Amino acid sequence: MELHMRSHHYVRRQPDWTAAAVSGLAAGALLLVLELFWSSMVSGVNPWVATRMIAAIVMGPDELQTSLFTVGTAAAALAIHFVLGAVLGMILAAIIAPFTLDSSLGMAMLAGAVFGLVVYFFNFYVMTRAFPWFVEVRGWHTFIGHLIFGVTAAACYWKLESKDVSH
Repeated sequence: MELHMRSHHYVRRQPDWTAAAVSGLAAGALLLVLELFWSSMVSGVNPWVATRMIAAIVMGPDELQTSLFTVGTAAAALAIHFVLGAVLGMILAAIIAPFTLDSSLGMAMLAGAVFGLVVYFFNFYVMTRAFPWFVEVRGWHTFIGHLIFGVTAAACYWKLESKDVSH
């Protein structure tokens, strides 16, 4: 009986959307800090390179031709980064909730790790068909960053989600 109660089969259960969005924002903020640290402190690359790459998603590839910092570029990159973070947090919660992957912190974090890896491969091997400039940042540092994003989003969701209602 206990085994069946703890199984991770599909049940009709809605995620806590607010907790999901906040979790994605928090994980996105951590990823942003890690990316800035990695680019400026470890690899010695201009930290605005990643900002311009992200902004170029909506501003176009011409944005990649300049090395100057502009408020418009930074604002566009931040908006894209955090909107994607919130959306990805909600997608992760939409997977976690119906399969009760939030039954323990460890299970949620494992689901988040797998999710982060799927997002990495989607971003850097599928989306690069539309945004080829991201090919150059494929590598272990972005792989680990996305793994950390997924784990952080899942852990935050596990902590923040409303546990007293049957969504």
